[in-house]
Amino acid sequence: MPETMKKAVLELQAELNLEPFWMPFTANRQFKANPRLLVAAQGMHYTSHDGRQILDGTAGLWCVNAGHCRPPIVEAIQQQVAQLDYAPAFQMGHPKAFELAEQLTQFTPPGLDHVFFANSGSEAVDTALKIAIAYHRVRGQGSRQRLIGRERGYHGVGFGGISVGGISSNRKYFGSLVSGVDHLPHTHNLEHNAFSRGLPQWGSHLAEELERIVALHDASTIAAVIVEPVAGSTGVLLPPVGYLEKLRAICDKYGILLIFDEVITGFGRLGSPFAANYFGVVPDLICCAKGLTNGTIPMGAVIVKQEIYNTFMESADSAIELFHGYTYSGHPVASAAGLATLNLYQQEGLFERAACLAPLWEEALHSLKGLPHVIDVRNLGLVGAVELEGIPGRPTVRAFEAFLRCYERGVLIRTTGDIIALSPPLIIEETHIEQLIASLRQVLQELP
Repeated sequence: MPETMKKAVLELQAELNLEPFWMPFTANRQFKANPRLLVAAQGMHYTSHDGRQILDGTAGLWCVNAGHCRPPIVEAIQQQVAQLDYAPAFQMGHPKAFELAEQLTQFTPPGLDHVFFANSGSEAVDTALKIAIAYHRVRGQGSRQRLIGRERGYHGVGFGGISVGGISSNRKYFGSLVSGVDHLPHTHNLEHNAFSRGLPQWGSHLAEELERIVALHDASTIAAVIVEPVAGSTGVLLPPVGYLEKLRAICDKYGILLIFDEVITGFGRLGSPFAANYFGVVPDLICCAKGLTNGTIPMGAVIVKQEIYNTFMESADSAIELFHGYTYSGHPVASAAGLATLNLYQQEGLFERAACLAPLWEEALHSLKGLPHVIDVRNLGLVGAVELEGIPGRPTVRAFEAFLRCYERGVLIRTTGDIIALSPPLIIEETHIEQLIASLRQVLQELP
């Protein structure tokens, strides 16, 4: 570490008590011994506590799709909090929540036209799972309670989400979780698909494992299948050509709802509003969050088909059709942020921009092939991953070292296991791509 950084760390530790904050998904002991604090942001860059500009290669945490501190979003938030800071969503409402719901459905494939607001991707997932089970009950098929996730899937950290999720470290500490859950196999296979450009050709047959699961449990017990169209947090696992189409067909065959978790792929990451638009595969429910407000205010949502909403309105046995919700569902400030964010995406053509930059992004990423320890590079839209060979007996260490060295060089990346994941803001310029890849190349050449 450069001497100037060491000095800044020592000064920070002397003036700021880091101990009380139990940080999420963080090596707390390592971080607090050598903290990395971000104190400001603008456009494509963060400012670190030691005054350096850090190029954001991850859009914060997959969420700052329009870049940091964009004035239209900031101003909308400021104006809203001064006018109406909070309004309850239980038996009451405020205009902007309705406006946002209407505008959000303009981005989705036809038929997905009702929105239930939550406050995060985790809440959106648990909401979608509850809606799916309740939907079958109100239509007279209450035996459909089983949920099907996928190995290596990430669906947030609620008990529903980690139950259908398939990342073992997220599950193993928390007991038996939600019962009646099964899992499809993941689609990642380096033997067949290493260094694929875009969607891998091998693996669509893995969707047919759903037929086996249906045969095991019987379709009359299964409520829904939930998958990420592109699995993000586990290391950017791409669906093989035809895979999602097969899942849709099998779900249709057996009357099973299909849920797309688009918390990461939503809002332009693939060069289209949602992965559902990109792949031409329409699920029954879409979970979204992150890019919905550009990461400025926590917000999530579940977008559902007209048929599902109508079933509740016509068949519910109570005045309240769905006994579910959150204190902050459709929060006024979050709604204002969402409206400003969606407007900004449209005004600046950021989804189209991502699609135009995708070929350049692909070439830059795949230029890393052949560097030490690199065993795979994969990409789709403006998302990418570089998978490293792990150090025997020390999983995750090599990639985390790359993360630290990139940060020292003024570039923020994200790692999961021994995979480097990249997902820059959609406002990224060619010069930023060059800087990001050049820094990563230098780090990879130096890694032990």
